[in-house]
Amino acid sequence: MVTGTGLVERAGELRELARRRAADAEEQRRLTPDVVVGMLGSGFARHFVPVRFGGVEGTFREFADAVAVVAEGCAAAAWCASVASSLARVAACLPVEGQADVWAGGADVFVVGSLSPLGKAVPAPGGWRVSGSWAYISGVDHSDWAVVCALLPGQAGARLFALPRGAYAVKDTWTGSGMRGTGSNTVVVDDVFVPESRSVDRQRLSDGHTVPIQAVNGLSCAPAALGAARGALRLWTGDTAQRLARGAGRVGGPGPALSTYEAVLTRSSGEIDAAALLLERAARVADRGARITEAETARNVRDYALSTELLVAAVNRLFATAGTSGHSVENPLQRAWRDVNSIATHIALNFDPAAALFASRPFALEAA
Repeated sequence: MVTGTGLVERAGELRELARRRAADAEEQRRLTPDVVVGMLGSGFARHFVPVRFGGVEGTFREFADAVAVVAEGCAAAAWCASVASSLARVAACLPVEGQADVWAGGADVFVVGSLSPLGKAVPAPGGWRVSGSWAYISGVDHSDWAVVCALLPGQAGARLFALPRGAYAVKDTWTGSGMRGTGSNTVVVDDVFVPESRSVDRQRLSDGHTVPIQAVNGLSCAPAALGAARGALRLWTGDTAQRLARGAGRVGGPGPALSTYEAVLTRSSGEIDAAALLLERAARVADRGARITEAETARNVRDYALSTELLVAAVNRLFATAGTSGHSVENPLQRAWRDVNSIATHIALNFDPAAALFASRPFALEAA
């Protein structure tokens, strides 16, 4: 049975392809081309694209579920799939003429980018001249467009600029220990003209879009950790079953007791389920669109951070009882462990700012 746009069902096929190619992606520090083709064919890029340009204007719930499915096979592929959806949603904030440029060849366009104001833009006749460099742009080697953010001299605020692939260079800088397959390299722009139609005030993401960016920013990150944690649990359970069959867990024997394995399974699976429920609610709230309240936004931000902490705790516990074999580079469990811990460092999932936002709003506490 196909649900919604069918993204979740197609994500299952992408998961298996990405699982087979995960080791290659890790070695090459970027996704393999066939996985990128599968990602775009699955519908991630078009998920939030306006219908008028060939998109489906899908839901956050379906998006989050699909990202988690892919991450069970490869967190890096899921992360790039999330980028393809999320940055297309950002591009949908451009003026209509700019949107038409981005999706002139169809909705399955891989848009990447950064919302950090690390560049500079100066006015020019008909538009702007943009320069700067933006690190950690996941999937950039396979991108068609990039959306970057720049400050304006002598002005407050920042603007977003959409550039086609030929307008920016890619510098190979990605050496992360986790999420190695994301190819999160650096975009370099050197005095490039961007027409006014391909630019928009960054504030548009907060107060002019269908839902404030703060309410959904963490939803572009946490589902990949959820899927990777589910994959880690599956791997750990299979490995542990084999270990027990060989005599591990016996009273008086070496290594953890059977009760230790039982407790790890129960607690970690429970934490993963709890994180899934938090993210499910956050996605449902996000799908309320412009009706979302400040209290709900604060709770969503809290839940992205809290769910990620639960997932990190679950995966770390699994890894700690995986034995020496779990640390082998041949065992995908260690990759899931590295990936989940790497995802947790994203600024959108930081707990302290989330706590400050949530606690600063008494009405948010009352609504929880």
